[in-house]
Amino acid sequence: MEFFVINYYTMSSLQIILILSEKGIHMRKVRILPLLAAIAISSCQQTGQDNPFLKEFDTPFGVPAFDRITEQHYLPAFKEGIRQHKLEIEAIADNSVEPTFENTVAAMDYSGELLSRVSDVFYALNSAKTNDTMQAIAKEIAPMISQHRDDIYLNEKLFQRIKKVYDNRDSMDLTTEQGTVLDKYYKDFVRGGANLDPASKERFRQINEKLSLLSLKFEENILRENNAFYLTISDSNELSGLSENIISAAAEAAKDRGEDGKWVFTLHKPSLIPFLQYSDQREYREKLFKAYINRGDYDNELDNKAVADSMVNLRIERAQLLGYKTHADYVLENNMAKIPGNVYALLDKIWEPALLKAKTEAQELQAMINQEGHDFKLEPWDWWYYAEKVKKARYDLDEKELRPYFKLENVIEGVFTVAQKLYGIQIEERKDLPKYHPDVKIFEVKEADGSHIGILYTDYFPRESKTSGAWMTSFRKEYWKNGKRIAPIICNVGNFTKPTAGKPSLISLDEMNTLFHEFGHALHGLLSDATYKRVSGTSVPRDFVELPSQIMENWANHPEVMKMYARHYETDEPIPDALIAKIENSRYFNQGFITTELLAAAYLDMDWHTLNKVEPHDMHAFEQTSIDRIGLIPEIVVRYRTPYFKHIFAGGYSAGYYSYIWAEVLDADAFEAFKKNGIYDRQTADSFRKNILAAGGSEDPMVLFKRFRGQEPDIKPLLERRGLE
Repeated sequence: MEFFVINYYTMSSLQIILILSEKGIHMRKVRILPLLAAIAISSCQQTGQDNPFLKEFDTPFGVPAFDRITEQHYLPAFKEGIRQHKLEIEAIADNSVEPTFENTVAAMDYSGELLSRVSDVFYALNSAKTNDTMQAIAKEIAPMISQHRDDIYLNEKLFQRIKKVYDNRDSMDLTTEQGTVLDKYYKDFVRGGANLDPASKERFRQINEKLSLLSLKFEENILRENNAFYLTISDSNELSGLSENIISAAAEAAKDRGEDGKWVFTLHKPSLIPFLQYSDQREYREKLFKAYINRGDYDNELDNKAVADSMVNLRIERAQLLGYKTHADYVLENNMAKIPGNVYALLDKIWEPALLKAKTEAQELQAMINQEGHDFKLEPWDWWYYAEKVKKARYDLDEKELRPYFKLENVIEGVFTVAQKLYGIQIEERKDLPKYHPDVKIFEVKEADGSHIGILYTDYFPRESKTSGAWMTSFRKEYWKNGKRIAPIICNVGNFTKPTAGKPSLISLDEMNTLFHEFGHALHGLLSDATYKRVSGTSVPRDFVELPSQIMENWANHPEVMKMYARHYETDEPIPDALIAKIENSRYFNQGFITTELLAAAYLDMDWHTLNKVEPHDMHAFEQTSIDRIGLIPEIVVRYRTPYFKHIFAGGYSAGYYSYIWAEVLDADAFEAFKKNGIYDRQTADSFRKNILAAGGSEDPMVLFKRFRGQEPDIKPLLERRGLE
């Protein structure tokens, strides 16, 4: 009699069936294995006592056990997760039963639970709460993960099973979602090198491993650059123009660095932007601005020019191995844009009126400089400062007037209320769940009837252990398994103005928009109703994923909504109508600057990734050529220069930064439906939830958009919104 040991504790019933099938063991014979199964379970439980990842988290809603997770747990969990996933993949590939959607495609989608559990937590915290140890672990596991991913997509037996299902798809009774999932997995294999010859497959593996390590290095360098520079001011007279709130924050930053009685300004946006807007010290504005735009460009150990150049060339080589002309062609095939020409066509259509407006704005700022009796020429470090002065003169609007009405807690309450009014959901804080940092707050999201939807973490303040920017991530995606919905666990991360000893967090208009934006991504993950992880929530084309986030910004700035949540932090009085009117009147102000600096970055991204020849590049010369070609005026610097363009070299947006403006065409047009029917109209909101948020990537995005809107998107609402018509 032959015995076969199965670790029941870590395997799903589907995985067990596949393994038994592979070994030729019928389910009726499982009864002969209880002792060995018990031994296997006991062993796993012993290990699980030491490492919380090795079994499902024993917490409410299955949230990560942050109170028990330590850095020492990650590497063993990754290794065990990879080992288990390999067994699962082998069982699927070696299955002697005729391939079907369920035993091949669905089985693959459900596989790798342990690896997903540790990956989702580790990578989220490596961005939000990193340190030298975490970064060392990231470097160690990067080649392991890259190799494991390639082992899957270069597995010939597995690909042949996927291909057989794909070739026979028309004869199978697949749902629309299943058809999409099958199509995506098949393309994943083809794009993952499955059709390459052996030598090309080996080179493909090498490229992927190098890219994973270079991406980590790029992000690590930027984090260290952000933390390395700070501007210290010792004379209070040199703080002129800055608000009390900004000065207090700078004093606390200095105290944290052991420089009591001084003021410290950093490259983190809540410190940088107000300084550029209001500091009367032009010399200091220049110093801070140049430090920001030259990150990763000092020819030292943190320099990113060579890193980015290597990544560009490796991406070209990989794309051409797969039969694509450029990396952009490879990326865009899966996006709404499809080809680089469509991206450039959209950018060009917006660029011309935006550049014209930016030139007019530059003349207005120069006139203000001259009016003050100065004889210097407007420079990029002057733009923010004089834009505020012109706005004050023209609209009597000073952003310092607005901050007292944007207390962070009130803005959060506002975005939650908007979601409740639109979708009937409830959002309640939970103080009984483990956190990974004291700044974190946790909320349970429920339907109107009280049924559980998911969990939302928020982490909004900057710290040295957190990378810059704002983003949404997930500790667990939504999907269905064995007839049960696996609820999502979502996290919103930001770098907003911190509270001080004397004042709460009073955020800027831009930060307020960012909060609404990221919450839109969170809703996309929370309200997902997909059966399979491959198409759940934000698993959609890159140029579609920003629609749910950007449309939320429309409510952030709507007068009716602002009256509801914007209340003075001291008096609790709602924001005055007169102040809202000033915001409304100034909505087209500075749009030339805002649009051109964004589009210039999108052009730069596309220019890098439409290269078709592997060769070294002079990064400064390349950037200048890109800028000169579109005619960006020297008073404006591209939003992201190459050495700190984290979106495209460490963030998944390569050949995809255009997505923000592409999706804005979608969101501006989509919001027209709410403007027509009422900004809280439930029928419209229900349609948006069903066809956009819940649907995830289950169908072609244009089909989903047209199902909601009844038509293809029109660019006109975007041009009107930005005042470019």
